[in-house]
Amino acid sequence: MASMVYHDLNSFESINPYTGEKFARFELLTDSELDKTLIKSQEAFLKWRKTSLKERLALINALSNLLNEEATTYGQTISLEMGKPLREAIAEVKKCAVACKYYVEHAPSHLKPRKVPLETGRTGEVRYEPLGVILGIMPWNFPFWQVIRFAIPTLAAGNVVMVKHAPNTPRSALMLQQLFARAGFPVGIYTNLFISIPQVSSLIARSEIAGVSLTGSTRAGRAVAALAGQHLKPSVLELGGSNSLIALPDAPVQKVVEHAVNARFMNAGQSCISAKRIFVPKDKYETYIKELTIRIKRLKMGNPLMDDTHIGPVARLDLAEQLEKQVNASVELGARVHIGAQRNGTIFTPTLLTHVKPGMPAFDEELFGPVAVLIGYSSDKEVVQLANNTPYGLGTALFTEDVEHAKKLIPKFQDGAVYINEWIHSDPRLPFGGVKDSGYGRELSEEGIRAFVNVKSVVVNSAF
Repeated sequence: MASMVYHDLNSFESINPYTGEKFARFELLTDSELDKTLIKSQEAFLKWRKTSLKERLALINALSNLLNEEATTYGQTISLEMGKPLREAIAEVKKCAVACKYYVEHAPSHLKPRKVPLETGRTGEVRYEPLGVILGIMPWNFPFWQVIRFAIPTLAAGNVVMVKHAPNTPRSALMLQQLFARAGFPVGIYTNLFISIPQVSSLIARSEIAGVSLTGSTRAGRAVAALAGQHLKPSVLELGGSNSLIALPDAPVQKVVEHAVNARFMNAGQSCISAKRIFVPKDKYETYIKELTIRIKRLKMGNPLMDDTHIGPVARLDLAEQLEKQVNASVELGARVHIGAQRNGTIFTPTLLTHVKPGMPAFDEELFGPVAVLIGYSSDKEVVQLANNTPYGLGTALFTEDVEHAKKLIPKFQDGAVYINEWIHSDPRLPFGGVKDSGYGRELSEEGIRAFVNVKSVVVNSAF
């Protein structure tokens, strides 16, 4: 997952990772300004919680319409700030609109009080009530989607949100705040914050903050979880992943390769749910190398604003340098570069690493970039053991023509999701999240809208 920046910053800057051009700079809020902003958000919550769900959903529906209508404009900003190919960026914005529509339709049932049968003369009910101001700490790799999937269910439940976005996507951050304002949300319901890490820490400690959600690195998650725990705030952590794509012996090679390349190289491999480790039967290992090489060679790198670009730059120079170090260290330990592994600034050529084993960074760590890792296995037992041999637990995908056999393997994987014959992706209809170092809590679906609510039990004894 995209890393939360830990060194302190004096400003948030938009730097085109493809050209190196700096095209926007924003100063941080002072502590006094942050304090005033927080007070406004708290005051807004006291009003917002009294609005009807119908009113809140009408505003979310208006936001959805704006996202759909202006997806190309927002997509261009995403591409310029973090290097994602434009067609992927536009698709990201449109997915945000879909999530909004999902909650417009389903929030009433997700938040509906639940009746609980009790003895004669007594009635029970479970209600879902908002908590207050929720802080979201968001990453750069999906600068619209990951904010929307946190903010929309949280707002629908009656909370208000403050968002500390990534320092390298401030234009996207501001556009999101402007979008909420244009959709008609009152001031203070959605607030963007340009603040430093020390300011984040002090904000979590404030009594006005009722909860915190972070999408970022495991390192950042540990820090936020510690602060939230210290101050007894509920938290949701969507962290890193080293997802497994497993081709079972009967899986058609060409179909697996097509899925594997799309799953690994979308967004230049900068996704927590991309196919970080690809497991294939040892007796087909060379065949997979050949077919993956053919398919990877077709990927065109270049300007993310061009229609024919498949892979843009890595989002920041330091991230590209870190990826290069991980690949080189793996090669020193015996991994082989079959194709790629060339870096020029933020440009990192699509790479296939083979003969990867536990103990290498390519196996043990999350490679956040366009590097496919191919690992051979001999049996179901071995591949399950290898797939689970990671501190992460976000997702596994199995490819096979024997679906019933694959279903029997599902309980063996220590993950938040298992997909069969398609790659893992977040869907508003399904809860999303992981276990182990991939975090805890869930976003999206029914679970997501209840992440920051007071689950209140009500009992009425009419026989008193």
